[in-house]
Amino acid sequence: MLTLHPYQMDQIYAHAQACYPEECCGLMLGQILESDAQSEKKLFELYPLDNAWDQAESSIQKEESGTPLTTTRRYWIAPQDLFNAQKYARTQGWDIIGVYHSHPDHEAVPSECDRKWAWPQYSYVIVAVENGVPHDFRNWILDDQQRFRAEQITVVDAMVTSTLETDI
Repeated sequence: MLTLHPYQMDQIYAHAQACYPEECCGLMLGQILESDAQSEKKLFELYPLDNAWDQAESSIQKEESGTPLTTTRRYWIAPQDLFNAQKYARTQGWDIIGVYHSHPDHEAVPSECDRKWAWPQYSYVIVAVENGVPHDFRNWILDDQQRFRAEQITVVDAMVTSTLETDI
């Protein structure tokens, strides 16, 4: 389960909208709390990043068809950016708990590329952006068979707590 605040959802929507028609990406910093074989990830701060897809190795930039892809269909987090985020998180006593990115003019459903590069312990938020307008916010996690499944999102406010369910 991923717990976050409404303003953090708004920040992700704003980042996705600002980057359209390219994919946005960023890291989610917080804490993972374990209890009875279930984990809760509490999001404390977003760490927006530039999409570094153009800096990825050329072998990564091609799909099986051999066709080069661009930042409109893929994102890449530069290793130095990941290192900087880890360093910052540690100074706060936090961890990287997940990754967020957008899917311009596509569903908020993970692609095969998303699955291929995902890490099991992270939450993966995907925002669908249609014609520049973000409209769907979903969260995913890898299961033991390396398949994505929907992960519950809990939105907490000072006065109200609600739970979003994401269905495939």
